[in-house]
Amino acid sequence: MSRTLIYNAEIVNEGARRHGYVIIDGELIDRIGEGEPSETEVKSADNKVDIGGRMLLPGAIDTHVHFREPGLTHKASIATESAAAVSGGVTSFIDMPNTRPATTSMSAVADKKRIAAVSSYANYGFFLGATNDNLDEILAADPHEIPGVKLFMGSSTGNMLVDDDVSLSQLFASYRGIIAVHAEDEAVLAAARQRLAGQYGDDQPVSLHSQARPAEACLKASQRAVELARKFDTRLHILHISTARELSLLSPGDIGAKRITAETCPHYLLFVDTDLARDNGFMLKCNPAIKSAADRDALVSALSEGLIDTIATDHAPHLLEEKQGNLLQAASGMPGVRFMLPEMLTIASRDDNALTIERVVELTAHNPARLYAIERRGYIRRGYYADLVVAERTEPYHPEIGGYLPAGMMSPCDWTPYAMTEANYRITATYVNGALAFDGSRVRQMPVHSLRFNSDL
Repeated sequence: MSRTLIYNAEIVNEGARRHGYVIIDGELIDRIGEGEPSETEVKSADNKVDIGGRMLLPGAIDTHVHFREPGLTHKASIATESAAAVSGGVTSFIDMPNTRPATTSMSAVADKKRIAAVSSYANYGFFLGATNDNLDEILAADPHEIPGVKLFMGSSTGNMLVDDDVSLSQLFASYRGIIAVHAEDEAVLAAARQRLAGQYGDDQPVSLHSQARPAEACLKASQRAVELARKFDTRLHILHISTARELSLLSPGDIGAKRITAETCPHYLLFVDTDLARDNGFMLKCNPAIKSAADRDALVSALSEGLIDTIATDHAPHLLEEKQGNLLQAASGMPGVRFMLPEMLTIASRDDNALTIERVVELTAHNPARLYAIERRGYIRRGYYADLVVAERTEPYHPEIGGYLPAGMMSPCDWTPYAMTEANYRITATYVNGALAFDGSRVRQMPVHSLRFNSDL
């Protein structure tokens, strides 16, 4: 196994920055040093990489993606989307269960792992999905093999709505792992659909999406999930928080001391509901819907205050033609896995909020690893896997989809709403398990691993 020395680095890790270097031995980090490496350390390295004072971060762990395989590969695949992930500094991902067939059994999880083992560019894990009648399957699952259970408390992409009160109570009472919940109340959504149908008929513009999926739906479902979690002392993670009102259900503090935690996504921090009225506003249609400017500002503040614990993308690619049409026709979801880290670093570099780059590293790497007890990832530590990212501050630019895939590979999804934004950070290199998987322009497939959860380490 070769030894790689990465030096002249601004290492951002565990709440601090320091000038130093990292030595990789095979797949693992062997040494982290301050200042310059010694002559002996330089001589012992097979590969020497001077990153010119750029930031060296632990690889991001995106714990909420929809990579569309199996069954929906006309939109995307594990290969194309994991390649996009690596080009954006995401070295591990956890995929959601609403594929075809849905991932509601451990045999379906195993099928996905077999696909990822031969096609993924990043380390991988897969949620087990909850239904109204698969509790026995959930309780029999090996906790080392899955991060937790995904629960839809509101209809979204796919057909996995759990709307039976008895099933919900049994799940929260019986399952001792993490329940990651899509929280939108179905009765509120149904009433909103009926109201808009009465006003507009079948010709409802996409700009009404935040009315079709109002903040009330998020709050009511999140309240119900928190109520159940507190009643049964269940470990709950509320996904893609989009409203200021939901923040009242959360508490600040270290993620390790919490039983109820939360995630938000970059698109809720960058866009507002009035953006849906743009000519290309259909790109922003997602579930939950993007909310008001006041909600956006409250979410940014909540990140620095410790109310929200993780950032993930809810990466959900569709063909551009599937996003066309009115509110009832345009698909919900957007691609984002390539842009999370550059966009979050950009937000943290602004003077109008208290979010720091150190906190972004915590939200995208440390806390996801701690939340799901992912074995030896999420930090720059000796003995941990060398999942590392080099990031550089640049002049502002508009993010683009293309340019990162290997020759002969094409991503079906060649659009992004993040092209509406300006970012001022780029990912210039990504190391996955100690190997250079992205050199700033193209990804290369390197050995990757299935993530291990609930480790004793």
